Amino acid sequence: MAKRILVPLDRSERAEAVLPIVADIARSSGGSVRLINVARVPEQKFGDYGRVVAYESQEIERVTYSRLDYLRGAEGQLNGVPVESVVRFGDPAEEIAHEAEAYGADLIAVTAPRRGWLRRLYGSLANTLRRKMTVPLLVLAES
Repeated sequence: MAKRILVPLDRSERAEAVLPIVADIARSSGGSVRLINVARVPEQKFGDYGRVVAYESQEIERVTYSRLDYLRGAEGQLNGVPVESVVRFGDPAEEIAHEAEAYGADLIAVTAPRRGWLRRLYGSLANTLRRKMTVPLLVLAES
């Protein structure tokens, strides 16, 4: 039974569709959930005349707070389940794999779009995770 469930969310309703299923699994197993959002690494922002308007560290802080705010909203769909939320920066598949190992995840739950067999073979985060991970992967295909 899954005691530690990792759920990558990308700020879309499609990704959040897996949350009710995850909540049921966590409640029945007495488990906990870690929500993760992976953002691209921000760069410095420049204004007129080439002046730096925001440094990378400032952008990282801004993005972190924005994404954590989103994840806190998603936590509301997991009533009665212990939840943690984290924001990471970099390649989504790599960061999710690192987080799964650090968290000791028993299950990773994601959604994936329904696609034709050729696109399914070559694309999607779910397929990348399936190839990289030894942790079981729950994939909810959207309709």
